[in-house]
Amino acid sequence: MAAHAQVDAVTAPCRIPGLANEVRCGMVRRPLDPTRPTGPQLDIRFMVVPAVARRRLPDPVLLLAGGPGQSAMALAPAVLPLFARLNNRRDIVFVDQRGTGHSAPLECDDTRHAPLADAVDTDAQLVRLRRCLERLQTTAPLTSANDLKFFTTPIAMQDLDAVRARLGAERVNLVGASYGTRAALDYARQFPDHVRRSVLDGVAPPDMVLPASSGLDAQAAFDAMLADCEHSPACRRAHPTLRADWIGLLANLPKEVNAAHPLTGRRETFTLDRDRLLGMVRGPLYAPALAAGLPQAITEAAQGRYEALLGLSAALSGRRGGSTAMGMHFSVVCAEDGPRLPPESPAGATSASGASPAPDTAPFIEHPIQLYQGACAFWPRGSVPEAFYRVRPGSSAVLLLSGGLDPATPPRHGERVARALGPKALHVVVPNAGHGLMGVGCVRDVMFRFIDASDDPAALAVDASCVTGIPRPPAFESVNPLASAAAASAVEKGAR
Repeated sequence: MAAHAQVDAVTAPCRIPGLANEVRCGMVRRPLDPTRPTGPQLDIRFMVVPAVARRRLPDPVLLLAGGPGQSAMALAPAVLPLFARLNNRRDIVFVDQRGTGHSAPLECDDTRHAPLADAVDTDAQLVRLRRCLERLQTTAPLTSANDLKFFTTPIAMQDLDAVRARLGAERVNLVGASYGTRAALDYARQFPDHVRRSVLDGVAPPDMVLPASSGLDAQAAFDAMLADCEHSPACRRAHPTLRADWIGLLANLPKEVNAAHPLTGRRETFTLDRDRLLGMVRGPLYAPALAAGLPQAITEAAQGRYEALLGLSAALSGRRGGSTAMGMHFSVVCAEDGPRLPPESPAGATSASGASPAPDTAPFIEHPIQLYQGACAFWPRGSVPEAFYRVRPGSSAVLLLSGGLDPATPPRHGERVARALGPKALHVVVPNAGHGLMGVGCVRDVMFRFIDASDDPAALAVDASCVTGIPRPPAFESVNPLASAAAASAVEKGAR
């Protein structure tokens, strides 16, 4: 009970929007630059949801948010229901990583309601980022652009360990999602003795080079969506020319289009180019339930109607806690992935990967790189030790979760990390899941049994077979009788 008495001593009752019950909030003061302990300080804020039962266990569960740039505290209302069983006897701790939420947030302007002409344009994004950089470097406690170099994952994990110590917990259970898995791996690298168990949901290894690898993985997820439609009688009947429609869409760009903004409803005219189209399609691939709408949306876009595609692309941005502190995002990515990005290529030369430009059969491969190449050319870059990029053998049990349809962190990344971790790793693949598995089917129960197990062998023996039967959502079917008739006619002509 001593640890829980310390929690009460270092936190105070607080209310968090979206949570019905009172929780406890606290703060640790940390140096901006770890080599200057008496220099400028950051307030790292955290929230504790106390265990329900009287006989509490001493090892809390710490959530590491994704992004990079998401606030863990903002995610709490959406995540807590998934931790209900764990919260019976364990405290759940949400720490806003430096640069996010309430911990010296490095936020840029919210562009979700920006005009469609500007929202995804790379040049416009870079202009906004330059303005954001100018503002952030004089926002307290920062005094110069150089201060942005201290928002790296290794430094943030030192903050996290300071939170653990303040709470009086000898060991913690880490639950990382997406980028949070990279953070969890680095915490285990630096502080292995303080980790009891780890759950890595959507594994992002420290050496994956986030923007470059995501192009390959998005292309694979998109190709799987097309193939699934072609092998599904209902989808093939409704969208018999889906692949040709997609290739035709790409071939006819850029073009001026008119459509309603998915969040404001206002009709706008803007130029639809390849980058914008690929960005609109990539987002829905994260969630199979949204990707199920892509065949219909692509079919309509090929006919000059873009509202369905715009609506799908905006669906994830409206999730609770889904906003990203873009200043922190680029501080992390430019420091850790930027040095490993391929160099920019002059116009008309080879692509950013050093090969010939990707053909229309694989357009996603180069798509995400240009923005990061441009941003990391001027964004202040911190440094990380070379050991950061190497996953060390696990000293405690690790559960890795991968979605077979994930366009960002598919199973190939989890497999590689599991091999590096060695015999203390259990890799569970949910074939028909996308990005983020904690809320899918029985996964939350698997996670609970893994963390609650009495020892590592029992945790690694947890039965996760219940995830294999989760089906892929079928493609949406149009309720427009004219569209259905046209599709049926096309199928009939093709059969002749």
